[in-house]
Amino acid sequence: MSEKSMLGQSHDAPMKRHMGLRASRLAANTAIYVVLIVISIIWLIPFICILLQSFRVESTWQVGYVIPQKWGLDNYYNLFKTDFPKWYVNTFITALITAALQTVIVLCMSYTLSRFRFKMRKALMRFMLILGMFPGMLTMIILYRVLKDLGMTQANSVPGLILVYVASSGMGYYVSKGFFDTIPKSLDEAARVDGATRFQVLKKIILPLSKPIVIYTVLTAFMGPWGDFVFARYIAFGSSAGMNVAVGLFNWLNKDQINSYYTMFCAGGVLVAVPVTVLFLCLQKYYVEGVTGGAVKG
Repeated sequence: MSEKSMLGQSHDAPMKRHMGLRASRLAANTAIYVVLIVISIIWLIPFICILLQSFRVESTWQVGYVIPQKWGLDNYYNLFKTDFPKWYVNTFITALITAALQTVIVLCMSYTLSRFRFKMRKALMRFMLILGMFPGMLTMIILYRVLKDLGMTQANSVPGLILVYVASSGMGYYVSKGFFDTIPKSLDEAARVDGATRFQVLKKIILPLSKPIVIYTVLTAFMGPWGDFVFARYIAFGSSAGMNVAVGLFNWLNKDQINSYYTMFCAGGVLVAVPVTVLFLCLQKYYVEGVTGGAVKG
């Protein structure tokens, strides 16, 4: 074999290997995308069915078909003739106040545990971590008794729900603390040398650099009360004035009302889901950055 042909073969071998790697990578990516598309379609089918049923006006009960025979906005109009607006306002107020208070508490707790070194610091962190492992269901009975004694149940359940949601929010410091740990402490020290207080350091230096984790904390704090059902139903039972949308809409599914309210239930579900979905899609970038940034350190 000539020297020229040997050089040609040695040159073709890496190219063939590169083409083989590209082909295998393309096949793997194609398979992954196909699987993700199938999973997305399966995941979206219930939501699409609910959306379609919300526009069905030929009947109000459950039917055996998905695409409406007659389309309209009657179900959305009729929602505002029920207690749905009151439930919606209750949910929004609860979620908004909880998000504001919980964000402040979580960020302050996270900054304290990230920057300060004090006696029993690690023991406190371990204690909160272990305490957070116990399900909240264990405390529901005693919480109800306390809230009932304070007059924060049934029609007055909104303040009670806010109090419960905010009370233990400091234990959710894990992700935010991990994010603060990635910010160099030299920035704090430089600001302190210039005469800044701890609060000024947090407000003017740390928080502007922590936009993703702030938005992540606000979103998680808002979405929790917005979609809560179990505890809200336990506290607000028997009084429509104190219900949130999850509890109120669920009551329309009992056997006495489902035939009259099923399509309105679907419309209410759409109105509840749309604001949170839009908010999440607009802030998804910061949400992901907050999660990944907070996972760097613990």
